[in-house]
Amino acid sequence: MKNNTRISRINDEILKELSQIIRGELKDPRIGSMTSVVRVETTPDLKYCKVYVSVLGNDEEKDSVMIGLKNASGFIRRLIAQRVNLRFTPEFTFKLDESAEYAIHMDQLISQISKDLKEKEANEGKE
Repeated sequence: MKNNTRISRINDEILKELSQIIRGELKDPRIGSMTSVVRVETTPDLKYCKVYVSVLGNDEEKDSVMIGLKNASGFIRRLIAQRVNLRFTPEFTFKLDESAEYAIHMDQLISQISKDLKEKEANEGKE
């Protein structure tokens, strides 16, 4: 249990710092302002860290952001090493998280279905 709490605290701290770095300190024009860190998963040995990133935009913009983050991973790792006091600074792997877009799409589908049902009920009531 102790180890689990420790890793979750480290994940939270890395997520907070990564968000600040991506939002304000990366000068790469490929990484837009609509990029946010959703989740961070660090291995128990602190060697590797998966960073799930959400990008709003088309597929070309998403690919561009992912390439920019991959190219900046060394710079990001150095900044994390300076800010987070860890024995080892993990190696970052960036993954695209599309759960927000999926949720928006599902919400639109549900809204459309409820709208269609209301119209159907209204048409049946007129007859």
